[in-house]
Amino acid sequence: MLTFVGLGLYDERSVTVAGRDAIRDANRVFAEFYTSRLIGTDIETLESSLGTSIEVRDRAGIEQDPEPILEAAERENVVFCTAGDTMVSTTHTDLRLRAEDRGIETRIVHGTTAQTAAGSLTGLQNYRFGKATTLPFEDAHGGDGVPDSVVATIEGNRDRDLHTLVYLDIKVDDPHWDDSDDTYMTASKAAAMLSEPFPDTLGVVVARAGSPDPLVVADTLDELATQTFGDPLHLLVIPGSLHPLEADVLESLAGAALE
Repeated sequence: MLTFVGLGLYDERSVTVAGRDAIRDANRVFAEFYTSRLIGTDIETLESSLGTSIEVRDRAGIEQDPEPILEAAERENVVFCTAGDTMVSTTHTDLRLRAEDRGIETRIVHGTTAQTAAGSLTGLQNYRFGKATTLPFEDAHGGDGVPDSVVATIEGNRDRDLHTLVYLDIKVDDPHWDDSDDTYMTASKAAAMLSEPFPDTLGVVVARAGSPDPLVVADTLDELATQTFGDPLHLLVIPGSLHPLEADVLESLAGAALE
């Protein structure tokens, strides 16, 4: 069997009881931390807390060479761990399909996601979020400014009066990325980039969701670009029009100055 376990958002305590039990019962445990990371812990602490050793695979070890995981799962119980919820990335869906094609039974133990945490912390209603998008570093997509696809997603959601969750780029274990560059895009950098195609637009920063001290700040993108929000991970939400209750929450809990 191959069990996919989402580890949640922040540290070794974020995993569910069901996820912890699956990991402790497994013969081998694999993980990847290039799609997202548990900022509040490290691999040694995670192994100690879960009572197991974890074999960390890089991007190539999942996308191009998944054989060690699949071969192990043909013989014994294997767990594959990621931060957040394990099936948010299409990479993991591909791994599950490969396992099913080989007759390997699969199951999923879900973890808390950044998407649900963003809605909870901001007070923005979950059913009013449209398509999400990821804002990449300029060097990563080979162009200047914000990619057209990101602009189109935000504009499309705004046309339908929906909120947009903007994931911010992470560069971990990427051989094409200069280590001297930032690893985690900050919300201030993202706000600066997005303020050009969306001037005078409200944004909501969510920093360290799932941690003991999450931060939520709402202001115009221009103003958010001048502020700092502490340690990663950061998210940015571009709201559509606000329901009165949503506006109240942003004013009360995020410092929004709404007319």
